[in-house]
Parts: sequence; C-alpha cells; structure tokens
Amino acid sequence: MSRKLLLDKIHIEGIRNYDVYRREGGYRSVEKALKTMAPEQVTEEIKKSGLRGRGGAGFPTGMKWGFLARPEGVPRYLVCNADESEPGTFKDRYLMEFIPHLLLEGLIVSSYALGSSRTYIYIRGEFSWIVDILEQAITEAKNNGWLGNNILGTGFNCEIYVQRGAGAYICGEETALLESLEGKRGNPRIKPPFPAVKGLWDCPTVVNNVETLAAVVPIINEGGDEYAKIGIGKSTGTKLISACGNINKPGVYEIEMNISVEEFIYDEKYCGGIANGKKLKACIPGGSSVPILPANLTLKTIKGEKRLMTYESLADGGFITGSMMGSGGFIVFDEDQCVVRHTLTLARFYRHESCGQCSPCREGTGWMEKILHNIEYGKGKMSDIDLLWDIQRKIDGTTICPLGEAAAWPVAAAIRHFRDEFEWHVLNPEECLKRNYGLAGYAKPIEAVTV
Repeated sequence: MSRKLLLDKIHIEGIRNYDVYRREGGYRSVEKALKTMAPEQVTEEIKKSGLRGRGGAGFPTGMKWGFLARPEGVPRYLVCNADESEPGTFKDRYLMEFIPHLLLEGLIVSSYALGSSRTYIYIRGEFSWIVDILEQAITEAKNNGWLGNNILGTGFNCEIYVQRGAGAYICGEETALLESLEGKRGNPRIKPPFPAVKGLWDCPTVVNNVETLAAVVPIINEGGDEYAKIGIGKSTGTKLISACGNINKPGVYEIEMNISVEEFIYDEKYCGGIANGKKLKACIPGGSSVPILPANLTLKTIKGEKRLMTYESLADGGFITGSMMGSGGFIVFDEDQCVVRHTLTLARFYRHESCGQCSPCREGTGWMEKILHNIEYGKGKMSDIDLLWDIQRKIDGTTICPLGEAAAWPVAAAIRHFRDEFEWHVLNPEECLKRNYGLAGYAKPIEAVTV
C-alpha cells in the first residue's frame, strides 16, 4: 500500500477543525522549526528532500527558495498559488476543503524559512466556500498562538491573508498572479527580473502552490533525508494525482512516485480500470496543457519499458513519445472517445483564457479553435490539418508566459498521435456528425467558420 504523507489523516472526523487537527499531531513542524532550527536549516531540509514544485513546472523547491534575494530593510513575501484552474486538476481544492490546517502549517514553516511576515493565499474565484473554510482555520490558528506576533515566544511574526481572484486561468501563472494580487489586470510580466528579486510590490517573493507548501510539513517532521527515500531518482516523496475521465474510481490519490502508469490505471487501490469494461485509448497525465499519449505510449516508453508515475519517466522521449507530470491532472479516455472533439474543447478553453497580451497567443488560439470547429463539424479540409500544425508551431515558444505552449502542445500531440482521426473527420463528415451527435445533431445545419 502506498504511503500517505498528506492524506493520511484527511478522513478523520472533524480534521478540518483546529482541536482535532492539533490532537492528531498538527503544528508539530512549526514547533520543531521555530524552536530548534534556524531559517537556513529549514531551507536545507527542503533541499535534501528533493521536493519539486507540485503545481506543474516541477522545479526544485529548495533551490527556488535559495534564489530569494535578501536586501537589508526590504520585506519578503511568500504567496501561495491556490488558483487551481488547470482542467482535470482538483487536488489542491481537496486539501484546502478537507484539511486546511495542513496548508496553514506548511505556510507558517515556509514563511519562517523565507523571512516572510506577511503571507498571502491567492485562491481561485470560484472556490467561494473554501475561502470561508480557510478564513475560519486562520482565525483558529491565530487564536491558538500560531499566527500573529512573537509566535511561540521566538520573536517570529507572521500573518496569513486570503485574496480571492476573479476566476482567470492566466492568474495561475505566478507573475500574472502577482499583478492581480496588486490590484492590476492579471497579465504576465516579462522576466527577468524574476519574482525572487522583484515580485510582489517589487519586493523579493516566492510563489509556491498548495500541495508544495503542504509537503513542507512531513519533510520537517521526518527530515529531508527520510522524505527523499520515498519515490525514485529525482522524483522523491509522494504526489497527489487528480484522476478523472473514463475510469471506475475517479478521485484524488496520493502515490509514491515509483509505481507504473499501468498500475495506477488498473489497480483497485487507484483508478480501478477503464469504466464499462472498455479499452484504454489515450491519457493526458498532467492536466489539459500537457501532450496526450496514445494507449501504447501511456503504458510503456518507446524503449519498451513500463512508464512510471515520475517526472522523468512521463517525460521520456520528449514531446515526440512522452508527456509531463504537470499538475497531476490525470485524464483517461476510453476507446469510444473522439480526440478531435476533445482537442476542440481544450482549444476553446485556451482561446477564452488567453489574456491577449501576446499576438501569437491572442490570434493563434482563436485560429486553432476555428479550424478545429470546422473539422469537427464536417466542414474541414485536408489542408486544415497542416495549417493547424503550422499555427501551433508558431505559438509554441513565442509568448511571455506558458499559456501559449499550453494551447499549442495538446493540438500538436493530438495531430502527431491521432492524425488518422483528423483525416477521417475530413473524409467522412456525415458519418462523423452521426457518430458524435446522432441524427438530430446532424439535421441541424452547421455553418463553417472563416479563418
């Protein structure tokens, strides 16, 4: 059975409340860090653990903390990215909703390590009920001496504030988040300078996501070396996976990063196999922005080895034969799913969420949506497939933030691995519409969109 470090107590009745959380060992890491460790020692334990950012990029957390500038007399800030907007990803919401004090504990220890006395949780606008849960938890923590001035008599001061966003996907990008937190439009900033040097209000800032900060708690409690023993290679510790799609047991799972993708999909401890006894067609392993993999490359690498649920194994082969761990949004497709239709859905999402600051993203996402619309609704041409490929190629790597890549990669991978489906749509428009939408859908006239 996979070891659990974050979800081991989540099903205890009342764990959302301070008294129960404290009774079950909560806030021990705060006591240990503040009373027995210097801030630099906390950072060193995070480096030893090998913890990598759990929000998508997978950058080493301790190294990121080490980049934080420390000019004399200038405040430093820690910002928790709780703007979980990646389609297929819902594990941060799960933590905040059911065990909020775990996040607060991680925030306090991290704030101590970084020298931040004012820490912010920037939360997705749609999570209105979770804002209330977090505010209640903050009040409980402060009433019991874990927040405020001179915490545990150590001289360390820390306040945590919750800032609700407006539901913009782009604000999941750390510099757009900082712009929004400052009260501006959430447009990504050009880097450098990086937030570690000039972040929130031009002060040194670290931005980490919910799962990353929650993982600080078991690392400090057990030690970085012990944490690093879990997993394999540079994929240490445990990882929360949001599993959804055509599986028997959708939900949030905490895995040790040494199991195979095949085990995760088919084992009863996890997804429990493909729903309704159907076959696996494809998988998006890390949220909607990472490349889709056909069944054969989902279960094995191009070398014939079992693909593992690790950063390295999922990326094996690059974007030609691999994908990414990403945010851990694990989306499974059965044999009856239409890749073209799902790619259109993703293209529509990224077109809608583009901030419009960069012309390749602003214009290109709209073009891709229109072309995919024509192909899906029986109005496409064979040349449209190559045009799609050309457009995504000209978006990839040409924008200020990664939203351009997030829009381009799903289209590129869909064409690379499922080009025959795109061609079938073009060559069999009537059959396509009948199959996807039935006779009633086919009877409704569909207008081609001009690109």
